Amino acid sequence: MTAVAETLTVPEEDRLRADLYNFLGLLLANPPEQMLLEQTASLTGDDSALGQAVTSLAKVAKQTKAAGVEREFNKLFIGLGRGELLPYASYYLTGFLNEKPLAALRQDMAARGMTRAQNVYEPEDNIASLMEMMGALIIGRFGAPADLGDQKVFFNKHLGPWAGHFFSDLEGAKTSVFYASVAHVGRVFMEIEAEGFRMSVQ
Repeated sequence: MTAVAETLTVPEEDRLRADLYNFLGLLLANPPEQMLLEQTASLTGDDSALGQAVTSLAKVAKQTKAAGVEREFNKLFIGLGRGELLPYASYYLTGFLNEKPLAALRQDMAARGMTRAQNVYEPEDNIASLMEMMGALIIGRFGAPADLGDQKVFFNKHLGPWAGHFFSDLEGAKTSVFYASVAHVGRVFMEIEAEGFRMSVQ
């Protein structure tokens, strides 16, 4: 599907949702380079809870350097042996890595024509990949844009049960500074998405 087709078939509100999913996925996949930090610093939000979280993130990004956020990222997610947090659905839902939630996700990915990128070795149920998948479903990167019902099924199965808990943990992690602000945006966004899906037609 071409970008032109996407703009014709995906409502503006949904494209904005997809953009936020992709943005969070980008920040959670790797430590942001200086250009992405500068783009983040230029964001502005409105008076809503999400808008205020975005404004707060922009303020923190203005004070953040790439080298510092890379150290923070490594302490949070990599560490010596393991980082402070394990950002995987399997771990949050079962206490172990590479468990049934990952297998279920792989089945759903295959059904939707999604495959893991060849240069990515992380299990697919990590938070960054799931953010990217939701964004892709909304705009139709793997075919036709997913309707609200399919988005709801995917979210409720693979993100709803644990992403909010993860973002709360990231917000309160002892080494989290820049990522505390990222987590605040993520937590508020997950609450909005969960409520939106809850109120949508079955």
